[in-house]
Amino acid sequence: MTSFLDPLISFVAAHPWLAYLTLFLAALLEAVPVVGSVVPGSTIILALSALVPGGELKLPFVLLAAAFGAVLGDGSAYWIGHRRQREILNTWPLTNYPRVVAESESFFRRFGTWAVFFARFVPPIRAFVPVTAGALGMAPAKFYAVNIPAILVWAPAHVLPGVLAVSALHEYAGLHHHEHVGKHIWILTVVAVAIIGGLGIWYYRRRRNGVAATAKPRA
Repeated sequence: MTSFLDPLISFVAAHPWLAYLTLFLAALLEAVPVVGSVVPGSTIILALSALVPGGELKLPFVLLAAAFGAVLGDGSAYWIGHRRQREILNTWPLTNYPRVVAESESFFRRFGTWAVFFARFVPPIRAFVPVTAGALGMAPAKFYAVNIPAILVWAPAHVLPGVLAVSALHEYAGLHHHEHVGKHIWILTVVAVAIIGGLGIWYYRRRRNGVAATAKPRA
């Protein structure tokens, strides 16, 4: 993790415009089916947000870059599904991920419109629910009415942990220079990702188990 994050942070710290572009692309690619399963978008966003306390990046622009990337990524996936309908779910490369596609469809059918909101916080299916929503005929107005508020919650939830953690290090440990903070960023990033992902997966499983329990026939 450090071998990947440290050089990235060091480079973009000297090129803020590139950092904002990286944030935008990380959020966008994380929302693309299949690609979002392998691109560590959340990790990159958390790591780069750690540059805010030092002044290398500005918090409003970090939030905007992440939010716009997520809106474009989710929207693109949704419109692909909307135009091609169920055919897209049986097309390569989605056919290489039948389990995740099935879980996304089941998730959408269980929670309806709210599945688009909850999926933003559940890493295993985050990249598949928008295209599934479009494929199953969700109206554009309904999709965006839920998707945009979800992203407005998701972006601060991913950015602020890195900002607050490094701010605390600056204040209490006297780590005022980026080179001193860098070795701690990956630890904070992994912890924050684990917490956010764990909460999302816990909620998803809790709701799934609850639905399964109510669906059992009574003796």
